[in-house]
Amino acid sequence: MLVILGFAMIAVFMVLIMTKKLTPVLALIIVPTVFGLFAGAGLGIGDMVLDSMKSMTSTAALLMFAIIYFGLMIDVGLFDPLVKFILRKLGNDPAKVVLGTALLAAAVSLDGDGSTTFILTTAAMLPIYLRLKMSPVVLTCVAGLANGTMNIVPWGGPTARAATALEIDVNDVFVPMIPSLIAGVAVVLAFAWLLGLQERNRLRATQPEIWGVPDTAENFDGGASAGSTGGGSGTGRGRTGGTAGVNAPAGAAPATGGLSPEGSSVAVLDRPEDLVDDSDTAMADTALDPNRSTLRPKLFWFNLALTVAVMGMLIADLVPLPYVFMVGSAIALLVNFPKVKDQGTQLVAHAPSIVAVVSMVMAASVLTGVLTGTGMVEAMSAWLVQIIPSSMGPFMAVITGVLSIPMTFFMSNDAFYFGVLPVLSETAAHYGISAAEMARASITGQPFHMQSPLVPAILLLVSLAKVDLGDHHKKVLWRSAVVSLVMLGIGMLTGAIGIG
Repeated sequence: MLVILGFAMIAVFMVLIMTKKLTPVLALIIVPTVFGLFAGAGLGIGDMVLDSMKSMTSTAALLMFAIIYFGLMIDVGLFDPLVKFILRKLGNDPAKVVLGTALLAAAVSLDGDGSTTFILTTAAMLPIYLRLKMSPVVLTCVAGLANGTMNIVPWGGPTARAATALEIDVNDVFVPMIPSLIAGVAVVLAFAWLLGLQERNRLRATQPEIWGVPDTAENFDGGASAGSTGGGSGTGRGRTGGTAGVNAPAGAAPATGGLSPEGSSVAVLDRPEDLVDDSDTAMADTALDPNRSTLRPKLFWFNLALTVAVMGMLIADLVPLPYVFMVGSAIALLVNFPKVKDQGTQLVAHAPSIVAVVSMVMAASVLTGVLTGTGMVEAMSAWLVQIIPSSMGPFMAVITGVLSIPMTFFMSNDAFYFGVLPVLSETAAHYGISAAEMARASITGQPFHMQSPLVPAILLLVSLAKVDLGDHHKKVLWRSAVVSLVMLGIGMLTGAIGIG
């Protein structure tokens, strides 16, 4: 019964958020509560949730003050030069922007911390997506894929957990999986490029006056002059018309959209400088608005040094990370906004993002509390081990790799690596499959795991990008499953994951 209730609870939760019948916060609270009561939790369900919530408080504090800190750094202009540099290097081609997002997220993921990766990637790339009218869901999808793939680095957590649980050296787990990691990153980059091409085509179809349409007679209907005067309401779709009316006041110089120099209908602007210059219109109404009152250009080097110090403390891990961001936020507020009124204004300005992510973290404790407290996790794990027929014994490593995809999504890494993996490994040993091979197979599900609502970092990502979790899942889940399976397949081809 616990097995049925456990899988049913997860299925109902996923359906409700992906069909947008409930917000993730409500689904995380209501669905586990109902199923927990059916599982016989009774009044004890409150204690289950509170026990789980205690382990979430430090995570909630970390995310809260990380949002405040990096939000402040965006407001004061620390990332403006970086964003403009990236945009100049990538141009204004959506395909290149999405590919750049994947490369940036993968590079930052080397620090092994998902929250940091998503904060920096969102801070650098979201203004570009908004300025180019690209979908933020593409950003969250690509960032989530890149970070999930890179999450198997030894200091990322899962690899160390697998090695610890099976009492083997972490290098014996990771080094043979480097080809799989490279293959996974290659697939992520391929997905990023394809998503970028889709965005390119979508923008060309929905905004032909900006992104360009083929040279046909109907595109030159005399309305170009009306649009090119700036702020006009002309209906012309000529290559020089209509652009100035989009987020630009009267008198702004129009961007000339149209065909690429080669004559192909590539959705790029002919004048990328219109998106990256320092004029009042180029970045108006975005996080890079050059006229925003919060800019502190004279404090740029101080803010850069402070951020480097914060990131250094994060990597050194000398003191708890929540405290690092608490102190960093306090210093940033005090120096950049010395007036008490301005400090309060800044805190209020970031309140929506804070409430969104912290509420989801706290709500997730209901799901994890019920899964653990009622015994559903243990029952589901035991059932999965029991249903594997003895004839499949030689394939235990492969089976473990496949199981790691859904199981690490529905339970924490700790529950899987310390609760399920040792049992599977003990069974595999009877068929000549080593513990190292089992550990390697078990980490291939990490690209899928990182999209779980039980992972605080992914809640932070969708909150910062203002993306619905259900929309994120629709775009990212099948792609992350493909990446995981490719990593598993390459592991088998290279012999890192064998068959007994």
